[in-house]
Amino acid sequence: MSGSFGAGHDAAAREIAIRLTEQGHLVRAWDIVDLFPARIGRLLRSAYLKQLEVSPRSWGLLLRHLEPGSTLHRAATRALGMTARRLLSATAGADLIVSTHPFASQALGRLRAGERLTTPVVTYLTDLSVHSLWVHRGVDLHLALHEVAARQAREWGGRATVIEPLVPYAVPAGLADRADYRVAWGLEPDSRIALVVGGSLGIGDLAATAADIAASGLAVPVVLCGRNEALRARLARLDGVVALGWRSDLAGLMQASDCVVQNAGGFTSLEALATGVPVLTYRCIPGHGLTNAAALEEAGLVPWARDVVALSTLLSRAFAGAWPRPLATRPAQTLVGALTLAPTAVPA
Repeated sequence: MSGSFGAGHDAAAREIAIRLTEQGHLVRAWDIVDLFPARIGRLLRSAYLKQLEVSPRSWGLLLRHLEPGSTLHRAATRALGMTARRLLSATAGADLIVSTHPFASQALGRLRAGERLTTPVVTYLTDLSVHSLWVHRGVDLHLALHEVAARQAREWGGRATVIEPLVPYAVPAGLADRADYRVAWGLEPDSRIALVVGGSLGIGDLAATAADIAASGLAVPVVLCGRNEALRARLARLDGVVALGWRSDLAGLMQASDCVVQNAGGFTSLEALATGVPVLTYRCIPGHGLTNAAALEEAGLVPWARDVVALSTLLSRAFAGAWPRPLATRPAQTLVGALTLAPTAVPA
């Protein structure tokens, strides 16, 4: 059960489906957006994406007011109950339900707590920081990317364990040489590349980030604008910046780069870490971007450049080759192994 509020939740759901299918299990995928009545889910998704685009600071403020005990938190979690009928229909006959989005986790947890749903529910936490909306006491198990996230989930009252990061590790076959990318972009083959990412929608101060990197003289900023065509058009007019639209060769782009600069700490960051490319945080988006940046830094996974001086320092360190590769060794706990901890075990 995913939620198409950005691409990260769906990407995690796909990876879970791949691993379970490889073990011989039948997997069905659903989008919580489609389970709201009267197209309410699509309206919520549009409003969320527009809010991040137009007023990201208001998103951070909203998250702070969604803490447990607040009127807004109670209203939001109750409103998610409108998906109950369709959720029960969609999950009928399932042996296990895995959620990769907080809306689905809240709605499923309420059904479990009210004993309307007898199927065990597991939440896969796609972020390293855990907002209260991710956790419901009715959910049987929360799967975390790191002990930092597992601890936060437990503090909200959830049962949590740490598993492997569910990201694609294989680089696509036929990956061009690193120099080929640079030549295709009109750059010298030995140019330093800083790949700037802002998720599938190109959210955040990516233009300012690109300008800061270019001004440092340390690297050429290559900005992944995702589906944000307005951003790509604006960046394409700037000297010293390469602006790219939606790409399907993300792993190849990352391995062809010298470092990745991210601002949200989502699925793209995990993909970059898995490839072994140095990753740093800069100009975080408000809300989950800031909390993820703090959690990633606490975990020792991704350093956070809080100003332009720190950005230059971290870029220099990344290019010097003395950068930790924290996801090179995966945790012993696999997805299927962790799911055996749920009340009705998935056979390994």
